[in-house]
Amino acid sequence: MKTMKLHHLLWLGLLAALLSGCAGTSSIVGGPTLDSKASWVLLPIVNNTETPQAALSAEALVEHHLRARGVQELQRYPATLARDSLFEPAERKQADEALQWARAQGARYAITGSVEEWRYKVGLDGDPVVGLTLRVIDLGSGRVVWSASGSRSGWLREGVSSVALKLVGQLVGGLKLVGSAGTAAPQDAVRRDS
Repeated sequence: MKTMKLHHLLWLGLLAALLSGCAGTSSIVGGPTLDSKASWVLLPIVNNTETPQAALSAEALVEHHLRARGVQELQRYPATLARDSLFEPAERKQADEALQWARAQGARYAITGSVEEWRYKVGLDGDPVVGLTLRVIDLGSGRVVWSASGSRSGWLREGVSSVALKLVGQLVGGLKLVGSAGTAAPQDAVRRDS
């Protein structure tokens, strides 16, 4: 009898570990439906982590997911606007320069954001964890028309990039997009795992 109870407790513990191993939360503030056929620019994403080049990795994932959703006219910012330094005191100035550049390109929308977490948890588990905030700016009005924020942790043997791919897909998937002819933009082509 004692062995049976211990066996059940072990199974319950394993089930709890499995259910908590891939947890995440997100908040998406939707705005108007945005035109996927308009001109978009990807602006620098700020790296608020201690992980070098986490923002560059996030930018690559955002670009991929936007293109998968039907945004074809997407231009990346020039390398001169990129600064991936943890202790950069001029981030606000960089953001203003990036917005000026985007407006000079004649773009309609700009997407930017920040990386809040991009690491493996310290400890026995070493689970990967990612935290991001994204926002779309209407360059004509200067208003933020969409924003999303989320965090996600993965399994012990899962990579940070895999967790980030899922989180960015979830966040960008929350964008309401329509083609210029009034047709809905295609959904993400990636598998949506939970």
